[in-house]
Amino acid sequence: MGIMDQFKDKADQLQDQAKEKLGGAKDEASERTQQAQDQAGERAQQAQDEAGERSQQAREKFQQDS
Repeated sequence: MGIMDQFKDKADQLQDQAKEKLGGAKDEASERTQQAQDQAGERAQQAQDEAGERSQQAREKFQQDS
């Protein structure tokens, strides 16, 4: 195996490592994106629930005062 082949093998090895790390980073980014979307959805639902409860409380208070 000549020196040229050794450099080519090393370059190929480094390229493969870079591709693996890039794939891992993409997977991690996708997971974080999904988690953020899930959390945003949960918070939106909580806000909607709270708004509904406050609305109901306001209606009840209004009816009591009438």
